[in-house]
Amino acid sequence: MSIEIRTYGDSVLRRVADPLTKIDAEAKRIAEKMVEAMIRANGIGLAAPQIGVSKRIIVLDLNGEFHILLNPEIIETSQESEEIVEGCLSIPGVNAEVTRKLRTHLRGITLDEKPVDIEGEGLMARAIQHEIDHLNGVLFVDYLSPARRRSLLKEYHRKQKEKDE
Repeated sequence: MSIEIRTYGDSVLRRVADPLTKIDAEAKRIAEKMVEAMIRANGIGLAAPQIGVSKRIIVLDLNGEFHILLNPEIIETSQESEEIVEGCLSIPGVNAEVTRKLRTHLRGITLDEKPVDIEGEGLMARAIQHEIDHLNGVLFVDYLSPARRRSLLKEYHRKQKEKDE
């Protein structure tokens, strides 16, 4: 049985995810399913709410580096930001320019309970911010103007309807 990525409109995507209180077999199983779903979808990052689990877990696969992070938090970001086209596995088929910080410092815990610090720049920093947003119930469309958001979501719904026909 494969895990499906939850899409726009699913209430789990708007919930603030709960911290993990223990790293057990269940946490490891969730992380494994997340990795499987991310790879299957050709993604570079995935947060647990995207597979319907409201826990603070993210996976990243960037620049030849693979990370599974539990209870991640952004410690610091740069003042500089950049606007780049961004998409999301939970809102497939559409994308928009989103402004995010250029550099990010993330702290979390690995599956083997070791603390980890990651300093990301460019795409890595963007992916970190995007996945942390998911843990806080925020989607990339929330950064758009109301008119741009309506237009993008209308396009998303049209594409989903076409796909279902």
